[in-house]
Amino acid sequence: MAVVPRASGRTPETREALLNAAEAIMLEEGYAAVTTRRIAAKAGLNSALVFYYFDSMDGLFIALFRRGAQETQQSWDRVLKSAQPLWGVWDLLRDESHTARTMEFIALGNHRKAIRAEIATAAKRFHHMQRKALARALESYGVDAEQWPVSSVIVMLTGIARYLLIEEAFDVRLGHAETVALVEAEIRKLEGVRQPAEGGVVTAAAG
Repeated sequence: MAVVPRASGRTPETREALLNAAEAIMLEEGYAAVTTRRIAAKAGLNSALVFYYFDSMDGLFIALFRRGAQETQQSWDRVLKSAQPLWGVWDLLRDESHTARTMEFIALGNHRKAIRAEIATAAKRFHHMQRKALARALESYGVDAEQWPVSSVIVMLTGIARYLLIEEAFDVRLGHAETVALVEAEIRKLEGVRQPAEGGVVTAAAG
């Protein structure tokens, strides 16, 4: 393996190129396919740069997870502050690109303790943020907090969305349309018909 001199310095562009290559491989072929050789080949860079920038594969995966978590945080901030937070949450949970990445990191976390710790920290942070924002929304809609605890609402929406996406990845769709219709009918009772998101782009096709 070639040695990259420390004096050469780091650049944000090279770091991003390595992360982009790693993410592309992970989403296309799974986390097990992400190696220094494959990353370097895809990015068109020296494989030694992976360790130069991230010290280890754990370091690279953590950096990749944190970058994705930051992007997810921005998406959650946007939908939770929108006029229709329940629609926003549901549509974000149903986004295949976010879920595919999450599932790969969950699988990776089963084998790497450092990644599992990162996932746990982020999950707690997101849940707290979701709980706080949705509690206000549900209260404003007059929803009984004892009958519909906000944490339970989050778990149910997340669980349903993730389960549907997992099955759909195997082209199994029995009962999916009915389940989506059921969830969206309840959201519609509270927030009305889904409105276009900012910029005029509707966040999901249905509704």
